[in-house]
Amino acid sequence: MLEFRDVSFRYPEDAQSMMEHLNFQVEDGDFVSIIGASGCGKSTVFRLINGLEQMQGGQIFVDGKPIQTLQQYSAFMPQKDLLFPWRTIAQNICLPMELAHIPKAEQAKRCTEVLEQVGLSQYRDKYPKDLSGGMKQRVAFARTLLAGADLLLLDEPFSALDYLTRVDMQEWLLHQWEHYHKTILFITHDVEEAIFLSKRILVIQDRPFRDMEDVRVPLAYPRNREDLKRADIVELKENLIEKLRRSVNV
Repeated sequence: MLEFRDVSFRYPEDAQSMMEHLNFQVEDGDFVSIIGASGCGKSTVFRLINGLEQMQGGQIFVDGKPIQTLQQYSAFMPQKDLLFPWRTIAQNICLPMELAHIPKAEQAKRCTEVLEQVGLSQYRDKYPKDLSGGMKQRVAFARTLLAGADLLLLDEPFSALDYLTRVDMQEWLLHQWEHYHKTILFITHDVEEAIFLSKRILVIQDRPFRDMEDVRVPLAYPRNREDLKRADIVELKENLIEKLRRSVNV
C-alpha cells in the first residue's frame, strides 16, 4: 500500500537532515503506529506522504505508483478535530465530498451511513459545540473516511482526550478499522496505545534516521485490555519505553 524508497529530507532552516535514504513499507489493510521522541520526524513522514513537503531524494509510492501521479490517495486526521463551528455535524462530514463535487444525493446517502456506523445519527443536525471531545473526534474520523482514500494518516488523534475517553476511543477505532478495512498509519507518544492498536510499531531513534526499527505486536485481533497485562506485552512496553528514553538522551 505504502512504500518509502530511499527517501531523504531536510528542512531549509536545519543544518542536519531529518531523514536520509529512508526505506519502509506498510501493507494493505495494516494498522501501523510510529513512535519516537518529540521533534524526531514522525509528523514529517505524514507531511511527505501528503505532499506538503518535498523530499530531496528518493520516492514515495502508494499502490505501486509515485504519489506525484495520484490524487486523493490518503486522508489526514490531525490532533485537533478542526470542525467548522458554523456547520452542522452532517455538513462537517460532507465537506470532503463537497470538495470532490459528489452529487448531493450521494453525499446525503454516504453521510447517513457513516453517521450510523460511528453511532452519531441523532446528532446530525447538532453543532460541534453540542458534542463532547470524544464525539467530535468520531465526527472528524467519519469526515476522514469520506475523503475517499484507503490510506488513513492519524496524527495523535486522541492526545487531547481524558484517559477514560481515550481508552473508549481506542477500542472504537479498532472496531472501525475492522469494519472499513482501511490501511492506517498512526502517530502516538503513548507506547501502550501503540501496542493496543497496532499490528506493527515503527520506532524512530536517531537524527537523522535512516531506518525505523520494525516491532511486531504479538497479539491477535480482536483485543481487550486484559491482553496488555500479559508478561510478554508488559516486557515489550518496557523495552519500547527504554528505546524512547535512549533516543531522547542521544
